[in-house]
Amino acid sequence: MNAPTTARPTPRELGIAVGDQPPGTWNAITDVPGVRVGHTTLHDGARLHTGVTAVVPEMLGRGPGQRRALACGLFAGNGYGKLVGATQLAELGELETPVVLTATLSAFRAADALVSHVLELPGYEEVRTLNPVVGETNDGFCSDVRARPIAESHVRAALDGAASGPVAQGCVGAGTGTTALGFKGGIGTSSRVVDVAGSRRTVGAVVQSNFSGTLTVLGVPVPVRGDASRLPAPDDGNSCMIVVATDAPLDARRLDRVARRAVFAMGRVGAGFTHGSGDYALAFSTAHPDDRLVPDGDLDPLFAATMDAVEEALLASVLCATTTVGHRGTSHAVPVDDVLGALRAGGRL
Repeated sequence: MNAPTTARPTPRELGIAVGDQPPGTWNAITDVPGVRVGHTTLHDGARLHTGVTAVVPEMLGRGPGQRRALACGLFAGNGYGKLVGATQLAELGELETPVVLTATLSAFRAADALVSHVLELPGYEEVRTLNPVVGETNDGFCSDVRARPIAESHVRAALDGAASGPVAQGCVGAGTGTTALGFKGGIGTSSRVVDVAGSRRTVGAVVQSNFSGTLTVLGVPVPVRGDASRLPAPDDGNSCMIVVATDAPLDARRLDRVARRAVFAMGRVGAGFTHGSGDYALAFSTAHPDDRLVPDGDLDPLFAATMDAVEEALLASVLCATTTVGHRGTSHAVPVDDVLGALRAGGRL
């Protein structure tokens, strides 16, 4: 379930703001009308630290007359991953289900649970085909990924508990056991409100961070200090899932372009983009299908908002996470004083 607060300060609470455009009310993907988020978090001693995060557009399959698909784009920065449903999404440019995020080897059980959930919705009694979308990162450093502990009940709890408003960040849901940029990773979210072709539009992002590189905050590197042997080995997984939502009227082709910028934003925070990294972004629009599409020449504010929101969400996923004693080692929280000291020394605070 969602929690109204986060264990550690968010970037903005620390004085770290990315870009010039304002965030929405919650500075979360839930600022996009009709988008809800839910988490299920599992802890079992040092052995299991994992979970599920669900991004749920309300207009999908809520009853007769509701839409069965939203325009959606996909970009694979590096396709070393198990993004269930990717090929049909890329082919048709349509999102047919909520987006579920979880651990690598639990993605397939999560997909089955997502199908069961959607088929039970009103209006789906005669449906014979459905494309579940489930993303993953490998949390095998902090959690026993081979145990595949995610059950249907955990997926349903995240879907049923999805809510608007503030979104818990850090070591929650699908980010419970992840590690990013040398520190404890997790779930992060952010949003931006921008003027697009004469209309006020919102862009929101949620990320599941689990990738290597050197943490970079507002252009200032914050490397790991001390013994680098504490870091996960490369074969422990090295990926990132990004989900972007907007109420701007965009088709799948334009949303592909938005998704591409979302992955580009990983470079701003120091991503290594290594061989074993599964770096994916999905971008969907909740706008009415009859709305006039934003012309390509007017997309720049959306591109900028996407990159800023994703960058801040990635920073939040690390800064809000707490030290976790895990299955194969300890993933340490980033020392906030180191971050602030580096920013002051670099003239960014």
